[in-house]
Amino acid sequence: MSLRINDTAPDFTAPTTQGTINFHEWIGNGWAILFSHPKDFTPVCTTELGYMAKLEPEFKKRNCRIIGLSVDPVGNHEKWAKDIEETQGHAVNYPMIGDENLTVAKLYNMLPAEETGTSEGRTAATNATVRSVFIIGPDKKIKLMLTYPMSTGRNFDEILRVLDSMQLTARSKVATPVNWKDGEDVIIVPAVSDDEAKTMFPEGWKTVKPYLRIVKQPR
Repeated sequence: MSLRINDTAPDFTAPTTQGTINFHEWIGNGWAILFSHPKDFTPVCTTELGYMAKLEPEFKKRNCRIIGLSVDPVGNHEKWAKDIEETQGHAVNYPMIGDENLTVAKLYNMLPAEETGTSEGRTAATNATVRSVFIIGPDKKIKLMLTYPMSTGRNFDEILRVLDSMQLTARSKVATPVNWKDGEDVIIVPAVSDDEAKTMFPEGWKTVKPYLRIVKQPR
């Protein structure tokens, strides 16, 4: 099954380092980030999990929960978490899903549905496609999907930036321009007429082109 933005995020029940969860129930009424890893005790992923542990308070401020997934048993995750804290300086306090039967990886189209076997005997190379980030909204819809190669560490500051943009644009009829950061000017979406915009943005805006209207970020 292929997944697209605005599809409902597949629900599942799975063991984690914090007990068994039902994914949709675990998300609750907030946002969630699911980010996956091809194998425990891999170098690039060790740095990523540590950095996400550092950023977790920022995601909490935004009512967003984070959860990791690796195609390995929970017991391995618990041992790996000790290495992550030792080497990265931040304890992993968010749950890590154990996916030794490859169930979640297949649900999220990170491995072929016909893939057989378990995590036993698999290598990072055979799981190379299990290296994705999904942002999921309170409506349980997929808002973002990114997949990275194993050799490139993910930029989770960018994921935080995208979340800020999504939460802003979910509240207000604006879009964010290239390289936008929280607090910078935004764009009035084309669906808003000038008459509507006068009510929504009484302080005015700058018209670059009829379809490109720049306005201060709503608060």
